[in-house]
Amino acid sequence: MPETLTVAAPRLLDRALRRITSVWRDMAASVSREEDTSTETLMRACLAGHGGEVSARNRAAKLAETYLSLDAEGRHEFLRIAAGFDTDDAELAKATKAVERATGPERAAAKSALRRVLEPPRQRLLTQFTSIPDGMKFLVEMRHTLLGLAKSDPMLAALEADLRFLLANWFDYGFLELHRIDWNTPAALLEKLVGYEAVHEITSWRDLKNRLDSDRRCYAFFHPRMPDEPLIFVEVALVKGLADSVQRLLDEDAPVGDPTQADAAIFYSISNCQRGLSGISFGNFLIKRVVGELSPEFPNLKTFATLSPIPGFRRWLDKQISTADPHLLVEEELAALAGLQPGETGAAALQSALAKPRWRHDPAATKVLDPILIRLCARYLLAESRGGKALDPVAHFHLSNGARVERINAGADVSEKGVKESAAMMVNYLYDPGKIESYHEDYAGSGKRHASTVVRKLARGWV
Repeated sequence: MPETLTVAAPRLLDRALRRITSVWRDMAASVSREEDTSTETLMRACLAGHGGEVSARNRAAKLAETYLSLDAEGRHEFLRIAAGFDTDDAELAKATKAVERATGPERAAAKSALRRVLEPPRQRLLTQFTSIPDGMKFLVEMRHTLLGLAKSDPMLAALEADLRFLLANWFDYGFLELHRIDWNTPAALLEKLVGYEAVHEITSWRDLKNRLDSDRRCYAFFHPRMPDEPLIFVEVALVKGLADSVQRLLDEDAPVGDPTQADAAIFYSISNCQRGLSGISFGNFLIKRVVGELSPEFPNLKTFATLSPIPGFRRWLDKQISTADPHLLVEEELAALAGLQPGETGAAALQSALAKPRWRHDPAATKVLDPILIRLCARYLLAESRGGKALDPVAHFHLSNGARVERINAGADVSEKGVKESAAMMVNYLYDPGKIESYHEDYAGSGKRHASTVVRKLARGWV
């Protein structure tokens, strides 16, 4: 295998779609001989169901093949035609009146009939794509397209909502399969892992092998109808104690640890793979399942935690600085910054210090900046909100899954991305198996964010 390794997710998708198209072409051949194969006519034929199951699958294949052959404008029009197969207003009014008139046992039957009328024909049309090879993957990618178009097209917003409803049911947790990925996994799947990694880029086959070594674990959820496509995967390091540096975790030259002696499982990367399943969450189930897999295999594990990025921190901090937040810094911090940045005062001194290209590698700068950044990050994670929930998206994900904010680590990600997004900081979210459910209920119900005593003290005055 070559040492350098760059695989983009769009390239993987293009390759998959080419393969899918070739499979459908033969199925669609009989349909193409019909006199009228316009998109709307084919859709009506699919809904009518003439000719039995084989004919229905062939028509669905023809429709799918047609869609993939179109450019962006053509696909937009295709989706608008599909969205037009909506609930019949006259039938809806008739069924509604029947419910209003019905009494006793007849009312239940009338309500059932109303529910059937409310289901738009386009839902049945979408469902027919599941009958063709790789039809589920096709629908997932179709929704990804819809997510972009629906923002400015109310008609497509309704179609996207219908498809999301169907996918949420089809990808229910009960249908998902958990598989471990290791170095013996087929190369095609390993290549997809590289392309889908969204947190810490995999740069080489050596890097990938290091992440799959004996003191590491990688698990992914799969759907039976998409057996070669991971939905979400998590990378885990089996170590001693809470990890405080992702660079050390990913160091290819570090000695391989003995996993049987590890007392901590560190979830350091969680990546969603299918953009068309956005908003359909698997991560909470994945972490709980992996904890269940690891505990029997490694009885010494006492700690299950993450080493997570804080992607919104610098954006939030820059906003506080630009709006001259008078409560941002305390007196001791102002004095320390004045010594670090002579001639500058207040938040301007903090902004200038962070603007220096290599501030993270300057011991004098980090001695002053790290305590300030850790305190402000505690405020950001525990106090800053959007709709009553944590402002940071990663914090919201873990808190909603029943974790608590355990520790904030300065200098934990000194990569260019880490410095730019989070001032090189990362956070450990702790998953206590005995408290996951109660923490989840607290956050989901009242927005309460659990944290260790140390982190809560840092945010004193804000929470």
